[in-house]
Amino acid sequence: MSIRIGLLGCGEHSEVGHAVPLAHYSAKHPGAVVLVGACDLRRERAELFCQKYGFARAYSDMDAMLQSERLDVCIAVIPVEHIPSVGIRLLQAHVPCVVEKPLGPSIAEVEVLRDAARATNTVNMVSVNRRFMPLLKQGIEWTKSTGPLRYVRATMLRHQRTEPDFLGFTAIHALDTVRFIGGDFASSNIRAITPAAPHSFVIDIQFEAGIVGRVDVLPTSGMVEETYELIGDGFRCVVTSPFGPQRFLRCYQKNRLVQEEIADDQPEDVIFGFYGEAAELVDAFKQGRRPEPTIEDIFPSVQACFELVKRVENNPTSIAPFSR
Repeated sequence: MSIRIGLLGCGEHSEVGHAVPLAHYSAKHPGAVVLVGACDLRRERAELFCQKYGFARAYSDMDAMLQSERLDVCIAVIPVEHIPSVGIRLLQAHVPCVVEKPLGPSIAEVEVLRDAARATNTVNMVSVNRRFMPLLKQGIEWTKSTGPLRYVRATMLRHQRTEPDFLGFTAIHALDTVRFIGGDFASSNIRAITPAAPHSFVIDIQFEAGIVGRVDVLPTSGMVEETYELIGDGFRCVVTSPFGPQRFLRCYQKNRLVQEEIADDQPEDVIFGFYGEAAELVDAFKQGRRPEPTIEDIFPSVQACFELVKRVENNPTSIAPFSR
């Protein structure tokens, strides 16, 4: 059975994060998917996706694509402000869909989207590629076989990223990833590092499982890198991915490097987790199960992130706890 996929939105992120890995998966698994339609308000972009990535037909209107094509799933890669409305339309039409983080521009709109997913029971998935990074998945499995996890840390470094919505719309990646590693949050605190660095934050987390965590958000650090550390009694796992001068997994035990993998020779869509995300989507449909993670799964990460943003807006230098 071939999975019929339509892509709504043909911008840069859609190309890198969805069109490339879908074409990669299709080439690696002939007949597993049919890329039936690409849709963008700029029809020339949709036509480009047809030429470069093998989508069968180009559209400039979402309704036209939905009416003309029998889709098994629609991947919507659209501006944040339109995620809830388009997502709800797809859910209410019972079109299985993939939507992007952070699920909407406000927690109120995200709650409406979540409620629509609950009410319709339509199959859905959220695109959060870090959960599918091979290096991180290997690191998580290694720590599980080594001992109980005590501490999780994420460091998100960027260069000249001073947009006001960075914390809510981009740092959600790091926040969701540490939640993926450590489980649901019991509480979290946030503070600006210094008044002179108003875009940089320290987020301290207490997980329900008893693990302690921290996320450092440093968007004006002068370099682009993302690192996750998983630490327990007698061991440490360091994963730098998807960004960094070198993407690697390093596992230490009893003061020795016991496992190392350098991933820079792998395709970018694999390193970033985009390919793994596409594989999860297709494999779930082929196996008759729901793909993960769902809107319901990601909602707590989004909720925590919006709460942190709200506290920063109310008092950028305060440390105010958020407890579920």
